[in-house]
Amino acid sequence: MAASVAAAVGGLRRAFRRSPSWRGPGRRPLSSERAPARASAVRDAFLSFFRDRHGHRLVPSASVRPRGDPSLLFVNAGMNQFKPIFLGTVDPRSEMAGFRRVANSQKCVRAGGSHNDLEDVGRDLSHHTFFEMLGNWAFGGEYFKEEACSMAWELLTQVYGIPEDRLWVSYFGGDPKAGLDPDLESRDIWLSLGVPASRVLSFGPQENFWEMGDTGPCGPCTEIHYDLAGGTGAPELVELWNLVFMQHNREADGSLQPLPQQHVDTGMGLERLVAVLQGRRSTYDTDLFSPLLTAIHQGCGAPPYLGRVGAADQGRTDMAYRVVADHIRTLSVCIADGVSPGMSGAPLVLRRILRRAVRFSTEVLRAPPGFLGSLVPVVVETLGDTYPELQKSSTQIASLVSEDEAAFLASLQRGRRVIERTLRRLGPSDVFPADVAWSLSMSGDLGLPLDLVELMLEEKGVQLDSAGLARLAQEEAQHRAQQAEPAEEQGLRLNIHALGELQRRGLPPTDDSPKYHYCLRPSGGYEFGTCEAQVLQLYTEDGTAVASVGEGQRCGILLDRTNFYAEQGGQASDRGYLVRVGQQDVLFPVARAQVCGGFVLHEAVAPECLKVGDAVQLHVDKSWRLGCMEKHTAIHLLNWALRQALGPGTEQRGSHLSPERLRFDVATQAPLTPEQLRAVESTVQEAVRRDEAVYMEEVALALTAHVPGLRCLDEVYPDPVRVVSVGVPVAQTLDPASQAALRTSVELCCGTHLLRTGAVGDLVIVGERQLTKGTTRLLAITGEQAQQAREVGQSLAQEVEAATERLSRGSRDVVEAQQLSKDMGRLTDAVDTAVMPQWQRRELQATLKGLQRRANTAIRKLEIRQAAQKAQELLQRHPPEGSLIVDTISTESLSVLVKVVRQLCEQVPSSSVLLLSPQPLGHVLCACQVAQSATPAFTAEAWALAVCSHMGGKAWGSRVVAQGTGSTADLEAALSTARAYALNQL
Repeated sequence: MAASVAAAVGGLRRAFRRSPSWRGPGRRPLSSERAPARASAVRDAFLSFFRDRHGHRLVPSASVRPRGDPSLLFVNAGMNQFKPIFLGTVDPRSEMAGFRRVANSQKCVRAGGSHNDLEDVGRDLSHHTFFEMLGNWAFGGEYFKEEACSMAWELLTQVYGIPEDRLWVSYFGGDPKAGLDPDLESRDIWLSLGVPASRVLSFGPQENFWEMGDTGPCGPCTEIHYDLAGGTGAPELVELWNLVFMQHNREADGSLQPLPQQHVDTGMGLERLVAVLQGRRSTYDTDLFSPLLTAIHQGCGAPPYLGRVGAADQGRTDMAYRVVADHIRTLSVCIADGVSPGMSGAPLVLRRILRRAVRFSTEVLRAPPGFLGSLVPVVVETLGDTYPELQKSSTQIASLVSEDEAAFLASLQRGRRVIERTLRRLGPSDVFPADVAWSLSMSGDLGLPLDLVELMLEEKGVQLDSAGLARLAQEEAQHRAQQAEPAEEQGLRLNIHALGELQRRGLPPTDDSPKYHYCLRPSGGYEFGTCEAQVLQLYTEDGTAVASVGEGQRCGILLDRTNFYAEQGGQASDRGYLVRVGQQDVLFPVARAQVCGGFVLHEAVAPECLKVGDAVQLHVDKSWRLGCMEKHTAIHLLNWALRQALGPGTEQRGSHLSPERLRFDVATQAPLTPEQLRAVESTVQEAVRRDEAVYMEEVALALTAHVPGLRCLDEVYPDPVRVVSVGVPVAQTLDPASQAALRTSVELCCGTHLLRTGAVGDLVIVGERQLTKGTTRLLAITGEQAQQAREVGQSLAQEVEAATERLSRGSRDVVEAQQLSKDMGRLTDAVDTAVMPQWQRRELQATLKGLQRRANTAIRKLEIRQAAQKAQELLQRHPPEGSLIVDTISTESLSVLVKVVRQLCEQVPSSSVLLLSPQPLGHVLCACQVAQSATPAFTAEAWALAVCSHMGGKAWGSRVVAQGTGSTADLEAALSTARAYALNQL
């Protein structure tokens, strides 16, 4: 029995992943008398128990979008929102600062980042990307192990009625390497609660020691497990509840130090608890999922869900049920919390989740178009009462899901045709070409995640060229880095000879007016039209004009017209792809477009032959283009706001933008103050909140010559010229009697812009530096990134305030004061490097500089006071008429040791002094000073070197004062060496 128990418990954290083979959907009732509780009742019972019986405050779930924590893509645990308490950075004036014992049900998403269950969802009966974590917390020692364990046991056995003989517990068995003793206190608590010793098991740090991250609060945990077998045969254990006792802090050097205050942090997955209480082995068989599974069956007409896994799940029908049910819950919750599918970070992860759900619903379950959106009301019905934001956003969620589903279905069909066509050309042992897979993924329209492409190939038994894919990914990363801080482009360009030949042939410049052909749909999204064109000329990498290019050849493509924005005016080039008319399944990915002499050259890698005269259709990467539009409109608002803050004479010196961030160079008489930076952001925010229309119109250049307030750069503009005006029609701004251009942003600009300012979302200036005297470079971000930067800034401001409070309380001794000074230094580094509002960074830097000075002053005063006390103690042991003082004192600081030596020599000028201070692990500090009467024959530097060399260390200093370090187990021998050397010199 012992061996089987050890085998079962050894994989506790993988128990659900390795759950027993499916044995059918039969129930395992916990009691013949107890009806299975509904999930809503289970959740309510948990919250009521802690509120009514144990005085906990119920707090609402935080958004799944992390606030002020860039280390997370999503909130993935109940404790995330309480990190400021654990870290001691909570604003003392905030509501959270008053929390002592709280409980809640927290929405959690584990997809992306270090906690990523995405690829496991559907393959087994338990994994989810979204789940609810029930938790209770005790902060600042409100209660600790005994109360936490007792409450958990009371709830599970008395309220939920789980038989005690079905519950096992584990506790931390210690870690000799880290110097951590076993958590025998937790063990004894469980034994006192009546848990048999045979069901109380100890494990090491991997299983039963919880850490927040590489640094920060941590501690042993004890876990409660449920035995699925119920005493029939070997135990089949699954983790039910994890109780973490935060009592240590992981320092930056890896060491563990006790926390000033102890906390309790517990977490129990609602889905797993409900499965236990409803007698189910699978979380998908509970009433949290059964309405969704029923709706999927009714909406798809697929065979009923039977809960099969692995080989038994022929056709992966049941896996598809689980994927769709899980993913629509995740999508609904995330969108309601403001995280929408996108192109980077958490939005990109959500985009992958949506597209994975679409693929399984359409290809496996044969769902009709628009099916996913129809499931949103079911999610709202099951979760909306607990999370009302779902009810509020139900229509928006369904619309967004349906819109993205439709776009992806079209991309999926085209991607499948591309794969099938490519496979027909491959030999039996050939790998799938990396460039084709990359072309499927780099387009904003197709947008097939590379892992999905690999999965589609895996199903067909074909291997992908992973090495080639890694190379392309590296090239893409390098290109993104160049876009973020653009250097000299090495792309294909038309040289003077090529341009001369085009002009000689009488070819007109490329018609790029279709780049402005886009509109705003009623749903709020943008629609970008395609463009049909003809290949006029092809170029090889070295610029040679050719009539055709072959497979795999990097080339430049010149067309008669295009809807691609070629890089100019500081705006990054569009990306996307083109296809030959009538052959939609061969994609020519376009990495960039550049304009030379009015001719737009598209840089691409040809997947197969392309010839002059071919008719093609162009598709821009919608997400990339929209990101550029957002940043470009934001730059105009920033330019206007700078004029408002610095004066109408403020001039732009240059700019560059990509979907990730924008850069703006401005002429300034002096660096911007924090107040000016903040005012600039506020002006932009106000324009964004008003969601003003953005008007664009081409007008004769002469009409713009005398418009007061019109923003333009010192460069040559086309005629007619494009005018971009925010909030005021262009015709009105050009009226000679109008002052409109003085009251809003009006610029000459050829870039692509939003049609309304609201889509900018927010703007935060995150960087500022002087390029040259009189020119300041600003770096800014918008939208979700900007909101996250504000949250990071607020979090750091709270940390600085907490540090200020610590400093105001004062330090008891030098060690505490030095630790505070180090903490100030670490906080300064965090403020210096964080992505946060620049105005706030400057304010916090100034505050921290003052705090560091105060901390250093406090250290000096404490050291002087301590040194005076130590000196007096030594003077009582050494007669003042002596010429030599050699002794030891206890101090952790070399600075204090030097001060003691100096004070002794001031009070006994005729004495030469050398002091040693033993430290942990045999280390020794040394300081000495030689009396003026003993020099020059006797020097402090030589004296310290003789003693420290004896201890295998080093020394440094001058003829009068010196210090050093060493290591020795025989301190008396070192003192003897010091006396002998001094007496010999004297």
